[in-house]
Amino acid sequence: MTPDQEPIESEQLLATQESSLGGNTEDEIRERCRVLGLTWHERPTQADPAATSLIEADVAVRLRVVPLRLEGSRLILAMLDPLDTDAADEIATLTGKPVTREGMEKKHFSELMREHYGTTASKMADALAGSSEDLDDDLEHNLEAIEADDIHRMAEEPTLINLVNLILLEAIQGRASDVHIEPFENELTVRYRIDGLLHTQKPPPKHLQPALIGRIKIMSGMNIAERYVPQDGKIALRFEGRKVDIRVSTVPTLYGESVVMRILDKTSLSLDLETLGMRTELISTMDELIQKPHGMVLVTGPTGSGKTTTLYASLTRLYDPSKKIITIEDPVEYELGGINQIPVNPKRGLSFASGLRSILRLDPDVVFVGEVRDGETADIAIRSALTGHLIFSTLHTNDAISSIGRLVDMGAEPFLVASVLEGLLAQRLGRRTCPHCREQVPMTDEQGQRLRSDERDMFDGRVWHGVGCEKCNNTGYLGRIGYFELLKINGPLRAAISSGMSSNDLRDVARNDYVTMRQDGLLRAVEGETTIAEVLRATQDADDMEG
Repeated sequence: MTPDQEPIESEQLLATQESSLGGNTEDEIRERCRVLGLTWHERPTQADPAATSLIEADVAVRLRVVPLRLEGSRLILAMLDPLDTDAADEIATLTGKPVTREGMEKKHFSELMREHYGTTASKMADALAGSSEDLDDDLEHNLEAIEADDIHRMAEEPTLINLVNLILLEAIQGRASDVHIEPFENELTVRYRIDGLLHTQKPPPKHLQPALIGRIKIMSGMNIAERYVPQDGKIALRFEGRKVDIRVSTVPTLYGESVVMRILDKTSLSLDLETLGMRTELISTMDELIQKPHGMVLVTGPTGSGKTTTLYASLTRLYDPSKKIITIEDPVEYELGGINQIPVNPKRGLSFASGLRSILRLDPDVVFVGEVRDGETADIAIRSALTGHLIFSTLHTNDAISSIGRLVDMGAEPFLVASVLEGLLAQRLGRRTCPHCREQVPMTDEQGQRLRSDERDMFDGRVWHGVGCEKCNNTGYLGRIGYFELLKINGPLRAAISSGMSSNDLRDVARNDYVTMRQDGLLRAVEGETTIAEVLRATQDADDMEG
């Protein structure tokens, strides 16, 4: 996002923008309605289903109207722009009824539209499916022939602005973490990642591809003319009074640019270890680790396993004004109050290693290094822990013990690793059973066969699952929960690390000192917080390490 870009306000997401109101602002339209004697609704108004059923959703979205009621043979019509007589005439023709136009504030109109027509991006896409007048038929099959000026012009069309706004609105309301827009030979797909899994949405028409992607690039401050190199940008918007940041990345593919939008909604971020799914006994151990005066605590797992969120929660738990906490991240995902956060900038020479060196000159008590990626960063982090700092960082390993071998593989001496390491936390994320529709049912033979005998005994023949309801979109799952493997380094394990033992031997030494992610997840499944299938899906790679 460029410095001069302003955050998009929620009204731009919840209803159409001023540009789609015939060039008039809402205040101007309200005043003209008063002069013309048209009713203007300042407060929420109900609509009669008998009236709304007279027109299809795609017509309502396209014309920005909602029928309110029938008075005799006359149809009373709420309009976002009641001065749009062409839209009113079209409704009169479609319904065969005379129409009375009424105006309404945008936020109330949007609520009414959503209530009766489910104003979604898919319905907007349907409404636009036949509107190819702006594109020559040849250009539909030759997207490269479209010039940047043409894309810019199409991207500023009110219908395209509305479609992108609705995609963002729908994604945020649906708790999506990412929006994927992917071009293929004959279609343009839209998918939302919700609770870790991708869900395919109604696709926009293929001919809208250049304008749709162009609109997103304009919003995120990218170079709209550059279509053959990856770009990154940012969109800032306000949704229902809260700030939402969207990180945008594009890459060129065989059939055009692919776009991923990462939604960073701080209000949906839980910075409480218990809410993340950590059991009480693990929280107690974690509290011991984060209160250490110095040393190193590592959180491990694949990308998207919630490592950063767990460390954010730990830093928030640790923070008090008597301590100086500094982070260096790539990128800074969420802003933490009272904590100095530094974004990595490789183009300017600011890497994890160079940034960590600089941080140590700022007299920190606690340092969070986003990731230990190389031997240089590992060496500086270890030496920082040796000199009286508490260091938090992450690694990409399948389980907790493997992170020790990873540090040694990067060139760290085993005795130094043993000296500074205080705790290892490995984690995965699984889907949380919907609390609104979960129920207990007998365990099936298939479920039982996937568990070891001691694991089957935990369930006493009954398991929880989500039936599916409106709250969870009939999936049976709502949100995600962590499965944790927390290992506090004790004397015997420290000696084993120092001696250079292999990861398998270290697991044998520590076997009775921690609960694996699979075991932790199954404990939550017994409580009904998740399901056996989710635990086994999320922890399969770590279970392979256990052998």
